Amino acid sequence: MIGLGNPGAEYQWTPHNLGFLTVDRLAGRCGVEVRNRHCRALTARTVFGGQEVLLAKPETFMNLSGTAVRELLLKYEATPADLIVIYDELDLPLGALKIKERGGAAGHNGMISVIQATGTNEVLRLRMGIHPGHQLSSGADYVLTPFRRSQMDDLGQWLDTASDAVESILREGTAAAMSRFNRKAEETAE
Repeated sequence: MIGLGNPGAEYQWTPHNLGFLTVDRLAGRCGVEVRNRHCRALTARTVFGGQEVLLAKPETFMNLSGTAVRELLLKYEATPADLIVIYDELDLPLGALKIKERGGAAGHNGMISVIQATGTNEVLRLRMGIHPGHQLSSGADYVLTPFRRSQMDDLGQWLDTASDAVESILREGTAAAMSRFNRKAEETAE
């Protein structure tokens, strides 16, 4: 389970760090901290959704996330099919979740790096929509600007829903989780 984001306190509460925030929420549910350093990532091993999982937050910056992912796959003798990558998605409305089994990166530099590092676009992902519903003058500035105080209450619920989606993938399978959570993403977009 890889959450994408940028290291550093200045990025902690930004839309671009939703992957990190979700991994931290998952860790909290399991009573572990993501703090072991190896393979250029902070990690924790735990049981979640009835399965043994590795939670990871690359310590590389977003654009180089694939470097840590590749090293983790090698160390744990895993394949890209074993991954769930969690990240923000500017193409989806704020608050939407979408599980996707394969495809392009839609311009997301962290996912581009993961696809290049793994050599495949068949990587399971949980995309967390961040588009605010109005035209942006700069997407790059928006994703790196901290959430507003008024958004923080909704953020907690959203991270819980994302954690529920990951648990559903692990317990019920990808198809069932997609049916359950992608429908909610479409409803949010309407």
